[in-house]
Amino acid sequence: MYLLYSLLLTIGFIVLLPRFAIDAFRTRKYVTGLAERLGNLTRLASADRPLIWLHCVSVGETEAARPLVRTLRERYPSHRLVISTTTVTGQQLARRVFADEAAAVFYFPIDWQWTVRRVLRALQPAAVLIMETELWPNLLRTCRRQSVPVALVNGRISARSFRRYQKIRPFVTRMLNDLPMAIMQSEQDVTRIRELGMPAERTLMCGNLKFDNAHSAGSVSAVSSELRRRFGFNEGETLLVAASTHWPEERVVIDSFKRLQQSQPGKRVRLLIAPRHPERFNEVAELLESSGLSWQRRSAMPTGADLNCDAVLLDSIGELRSVFSLADIAFIGGSLVPHGGHNVLEPAAEGVCVIAGAHTDNFTAVINAFLAEDALVQLRAVNMAEAVQELTTTIDELLRNDIRRQELGRRAVAVCDRNRGATERTMKVIAELVTPNSAANDPVPFTAVHLTAAK
Repeated sequence: MYLLYSLLLTIGFIVLLPRFAIDAFRTRKYVTGLAERLGNLTRLASADRPLIWLHCVSVGETEAARPLVRTLRERYPSHRLVISTTTVTGQQLARRVFADEAAAVFYFPIDWQWTVRRVLRALQPAAVLIMETELWPNLLRTCRRQSVPVALVNGRISARSFRRYQKIRPFVTRMLNDLPMAIMQSEQDVTRIRELGMPAERTLMCGNLKFDNAHSAGSVSAVSSELRRRFGFNEGETLLVAASTHWPEERVVIDSFKRLQQSQPGKRVRLLIAPRHPERFNEVAELLESSGLSWQRRSAMPTGADLNCDAVLLDSIGELRSVFSLADIAFIGGSLVPHGGHNVLEPAAEGVCVIAGAHTDNFTAVINAFLAEDALVQLRAVNMAEAVQELTTTIDELLRNDIRRQELGRRAVAVCDRNRGATERTMKVIAELVTPNSAANDPVPFTAVHLTAAK
C-alpha cells in the first residue's frame, strides 16, 4: 500500500512538472526551496542540544503556531527549534516572525522515503510536531521506525477532508497507527479522526490555538499606526476590510462597496482588500482599476492620493492582522465560495464586527461558538449574482445601527476570552513527547476542553 502511494506521488509529480515549470517561470512558486524540498538540508543535529521540528503548512498554520513557538522556547530553552512550511508565503512569514526563535526555517520535503530520511538524518529530532491537518504517510512511518515521537497539534478535519479520507479509510487507518498522538481542536475533530481509525486513547481535545494567537495580536502595532497615517484611516469614517478573499469574492465586495457608497451618503466609507494568495495581487489590481474607484497599492511608494482613495489593495504578506484594529467591519473570505472559510478570530479579538459567508467548514466549531452567542453575522448560502445584494444589505444595516454593530464586536471579544488556554493544555500533553524522562516522573493531569460561547 505504501509502495502504491509512493508510486502515485511520483507519477503525480511527473504529470504536474509542466505546470510546476510554468508557475515557476511566472511566479517562482515551486522552484523556490527545491533543494530543501528534496531533503537537502544543512546538518542541524547536535549531540548536546535536542531538537524539536515543528511543521506548518502555510500562513494560517504559521500564524496559529506563534503562541506555541513562544511557549516552547520559554519552557525548553536547552532545545533547538526548527520550523518547516510547505508554501512560499508560509515560508516568508515564518522567516520573519520566527527569526529569533527558530534555529532554521526550511521547506517541508516531498513525502518520499528517501527525502524524509535525508531530513531526519540532518535534524535527528527529539520530537516532531505537525500543525493541523498535514498527515504525510512516509514521514509518519519513517519516524515510527526511527522511534521519533510525533504529535498532530491543533488538529482539525473538515467535512470535505473527512469525506475524502473515508474513501481510502484502510490506508488512512494504517497511517494513523504510525501517529502517537493527535491533539484536536474540537469534539467533532476528535470524532472524525477516531472514525478514521485513530485509537481513542491517543486522541485528545485541547481547543484551538488560534484563540491564543488572536489575543497576542495586540490592538496597536507599528504597522497599523503607519497604515493609519499613510492612508488617513480616521475615526470619522468607516473602514471595511475584505480579508483572505478568493475569486470571485473581490468582484462581489467591490460591487457591494459601490452600492454602499450610494446608500450611505452621509458617511465616508472606505475599503481595504487583502487577497488570500499573493499570486493574485495583480489580478485584483486589474479588477480595482476597472471598477471606477480611486485606489492605491500598499506596496507602492506613498503619495498624496493615499489619504483620499476609495480602496486600498493590501498586497503584502504578514500585515493583515495589523489592519483589523483599524476596521469597523471585516468580511472574511473563502466563505462566499466553497473554500471552507478563513480565520475569523483575529478581527473578533479586536472587537470588530465580523461577517462570514455560508461556507465555513474549516472553522465549524469556531463559527458555531460565535453564532451561539450572536457574536458574528453569517450570510445565507446564495449564488454570486445574489451575493452582492446579500452583502450590501447586511453591511448597510450594520452601518445604520451602531449599537448592533458594536455589540457584535463586544460579544466576539467575550467569546475569544472564554476560549483561550489551548496553548497551555497542548503543552501539558506534548511534554512527555518533548522530554519523556522528566515528564514520566512528573505527570500532568489533563482535562479536555470544549469551545464555549460567552456568558
